[in-house]
Amino acid sequence: MSEQSPVVDVVDLTLVIPAFNEELRLLPTLERLHAHLSAQAMSYEILVVDDGSRDGTCEVVDAAAARIPNINLVRQRPNRGKGAAVRRGMFAARGRIRVMWDADCSMPPGELPRLLAPIVAGRAEIAIGSRYAEGAKTVKQPRYRVWWSRLCNRFIQRFLVPRVLDTQCGFKAFTSRAALNLFGSATIDGWAFDLEILALARRRGFAIDEVGVEWKDDGNSRVNPLKDFWKVIREALTIRRNLDRGVYGTTGIVAAR
Repeated sequence: MSEQSPVVDVVDLTLVIPAFNEELRLLPTLERLHAHLSAQAMSYEILVVDDGSRDGTCEVVDAAAARIPNINLVRQRPNRGKGAAVRRGMFAARGRIRVMWDADCSMPPGELPRLLAPIVAGRAEIAIGSRYAEGAKTVKQPRYRVWWSRLCNRFIQRFLVPRVLDTQCGFKAFTSRAALNLFGSATIDGWAFDLEILALARRRGFAIDEVGVEWKDDGNSRVNPLKDFWKVIREALTIRRNLDRGVYGTTGIVAAR
């Protein structure tokens, strides 16, 4: 399938998958998502945002779209970072609910109803998957990942996003209203983009529900504990400074569309 054309038809659900050099991991993820989503009642689309890949990621998506319905591709050039890719996808999405979904599919698709439940029930406009909230089940997570995640979360809870146990899990759902409001103000292109989104959501009064989910570590994870820890901390400090200086403006949820 060629790059997505502008459309106006609304669907119930969009899964936004940022992808950079994901030719090996992406196809199984698309197949698993299709198997799950095609068996439920919600209308949906799977939107892959290629972030300037140098491998065959786009070709994999095109080949998958030729035989799997509801897959669309957005190409972003050059590579800008996961945050920029997710932001692009949120604005290209048609879903009433818009979910960021990691290409490694470390959260089983069967957990999706649990993640969406707070939004469907009207309790929240943002639902975030958590490896540490009540009901979570984590499989095969190496110690360095636990250390990295908990250290980041402790710092972030103290200085940026209080009362959120797991800010780094890559599965978060938004109403279309929340997505457009928050991603429309976002500035971080790198790893800490979701911290910026959650910090803005707290400031603007969006209800956030943290949902314990099953999560399985991907042995091919690209996380570098030392390098990425300091990168997230630097970006988190930038976000804190931007908040204090009023860089994001005063737009609240009443202005969201």
